Amino acid sequence: MFLEHLYLQHFRNYIQQEINFTSNKIILLGDNAQGKSNILEAVEILSTLKSHRSTKDIELVYQDRLYGQIKASVKNKYADYDLAITIPAKGKKELKINQEKVNRHIDFLGILNTVTFSSLDIELVRGSPEYRRSWVDSLLIQLEPIYYQLLKNYNHILKQRNALLKQMKKSGISTIEQVPELKAIELKLWDNKLAEEGSRISRRRARVLKKIEPLAKFWHNQISHKTEKLILNYAPNVPWKKDTPTDVQNAIKSEIEQKKIAEINLGNTLVGPHRDEIEFIINSSLARNYGSQGQQRTLVLALKLAELQLIEQVVGQPPLLLLDDVMAELDLKRQAQLLDSLGDRFQTIITTTHLNYFETDLLNQAQIVKVEAGKLYF
Repeated sequence: MFLEHLYLQHFRNYIQQEINFTSNKIILLGDNAQGKSNILEAVEILSTLKSHRSTKDIELVYQDRLYGQIKASVKNKYADYDLAITIPAKGKKELKINQEKVNRHIDFLGILNTVTFSSLDIELVRGSPEYRRSWVDSLLIQLEPIYYQLLKNYNHILKQRNALLKQMKKSGISTIEQVPELKAIELKLWDNKLAEEGSRISRRRARVLKKIEPLAKFWHNQISHKTEKLILNYAPNVPWKKDTPTDVQNAIKSEIEQKKIAEINLGNTLVGPHRDEIEFIINSSLARNYGSQGQQRTLVLALKLAELQLIEQVVGQPPLLLLDDVMAELDLKRQAQLLDSLGDRFQTIITTTHLNYFETDLLNQAQIVKVEAGKLYF
């Protein structure tokens, strides 16, 4: 998989810029806040249709412009593609493949696969459960593009159910007996939908964590020299015994019934995969609570290398690797481990403020692009 060309218009701090990628290793060099990370973000959006830096599309559009645009030429194992995303300040994204409009997001996903490793990823270990859920979800979107639609469906159901619970709370309902018949029927409908879509989310999360765990263990052993034992544990909000749609749905429905009064009193859904946790355990202790900073960085590096390997195994070709200001975060040993592990298989785009993080051999091979105030210099 090779990204040949990238064009940005009215995206973040770029008015209009383009770049032809001529190497397997690209270094974006510049001071902070010049736009280096924005280039990686554009590539990430082409891959997953979302950004780990922003949840609002309006933040992606340059100042008061009506829209932003990202275009790219991608060569992969199977075909060549021209991809385009138009991001309006208000409204839905417009997607095109080879100049043809695409109406379904799942048809766009899977053409360009990426793994992003940023200085913010330490939050994967010590941050909130939401960060870890987002990591698993982004991985699943690339492995199974249909997951994007499943997640969208679940979030829509969750939003509608929360709105109903808030209405019931506002009207003073505090017991099941006080719920009007029509409201009870409507709530039951959302309960069933939540259980049905929630089971699809939870079962896929459990499946992908089982796949990535042995890969993460391998890399963690390599980096820590087998001095630490890593376990990835999926801790769903609603545990189940058998991994079947019926069993998982019934478990969710049962938990909903037990917590329905509490949900009505709070006006919020307490049951479902939106409250899942993913636990990283090192030597029998939760990494977020007891891991040293060095251990946490080793863990994140192992997870990212495992992510690269899993995507390559599943899709049949290596993804792009986006390294956003991570070299300064890693000590020399971990830098060497990362770069040695990559070899030449992965096209890699690296942002940095200084070139002295890199060995001469890499600098001689790399395409170096200077980034300054939203402009690129070659």
